Amino acid sequence: MIEAAIKQVIRDVPDFPKPGILFKDITPVLKDPKLCTAIVEAFAEAVKELKIDAVAGIESRGFLFGLMLANRLNIPFVPIRKKGKLPAETISETYDLEYGTATIEIHRDAFVPGTKVLIHDDLLATGGTVEAAAKLVTQLGGEVAGFSFIIALGFLKGEEKLTNFSDKLVTLVNY
Repeated sequence: MIEAAIKQVIRDVPDFPKPGILFKDITPVLKDPKLCTAIVEAFAEAVKELKIDAVAGIESRGFLFGLMLANRLNIPFVPIRKKGKLPAETISETYDLEYGTATIEIHRDAFVPGTKVLIHDDLLATGGTVEAAAKLVTQLGGEVAGFSFIIALGFLKGEEKLTNFSDKLVTLVNY
């Protein structure tokens, strides 16, 4: 089962990025090409009924499997980046963090209105970043077809912020 295989290699890093946080590190997964392929295949199978037109990956770990999934599905990949990192005209969305605010951006010409977009990130925690990404997609006239994550920390209830955009949520590992 994919969940057990991923859990075997995820590294727990205590007190990162601040004291009291137990960080779930996916970088050891990247050492195993067969597991990476299995993850992409699991996502492709889980989203095949959504008929998505593009995958939007959130900087930075959302780029890793988001791009691989887009390539596997033969559809465009759209990067959603931290403020100031995209070179062409952008729109932005600012959201709250527990220690301040952050801003993410997407190119204004990332896709045409009506595009069905899957938003991907490595981990769903409180949902603030992903909610901001969904707002960007809808501001451009896109439809949020669903969300995909390698890991979801269900006890933080981040999925509650996403149901206004789509009830299609794919997670491979749940804690």
